[in-house]
Amino acid sequence: MPSANDIRKGQVIKFNGEPHLVMETMHRTPGNLRAFVQVKMRNLRYGKALDQRFASTDNIEVLPTEKKTLEFSYANRDSYAFMDPESYETIELSTELIGDSKNYLTANGKVDVLFVDEKALTIELPSSVTLKITESPDGVKGDTASNVQKPATMETGLIVQVPLFIKVGELIKVSTNDGTYMGRA
Repeated sequence: MPSANDIRKGQVIKFNGEPHLVMETMHRTPGNLRAFVQVKMRNLRYGKALDQRFASTDNIEVLPTEKKTLEFSYANRDSYAFMDPESYETIELSTELIGDSKNYLTANGKVDVLFVDEKALTIELPSSVTLKITESPDGVKGDTASNVQKPATMETGLIVQVPLFIKVGELIKVSTNDGTYMGRA
């Protein structure tokens, strides 16, 4: 097993029996004290971030990881099906793992999934997605004095604030970070 000095950003380590993604490492050697490694990491099961100190001689278990780009196929009640475009294998992910990402999943949309020990742990969306508007009230004529916006429901059920000129059936670009309108597609 590697020592704490060998930990690098982006690795997944086992800490307290849980997989943690290393976000930042800092090697410290204060004055007359022993050297240590300060690690910022995020629990991959619960999403909680924490800082942890390891003695530079501590042994740390680094977990093997694999990142795959998968295409969204369809959703069931309790799972979401994705296809591996290389092997055409169908992989089902739970609704708990998908979380709020479901609002940005469209047919054949690509996502990156991080696998640790051949088990999916996190899903990474692209920075923006193209969605179709299924429902939106008409804009009121003369209501263009300032940047007036109206709510629009997307094909996935997500509600986004859009400008008045956007109509039902149009494709728009939506940010996956905060769910805001970015422009027409």
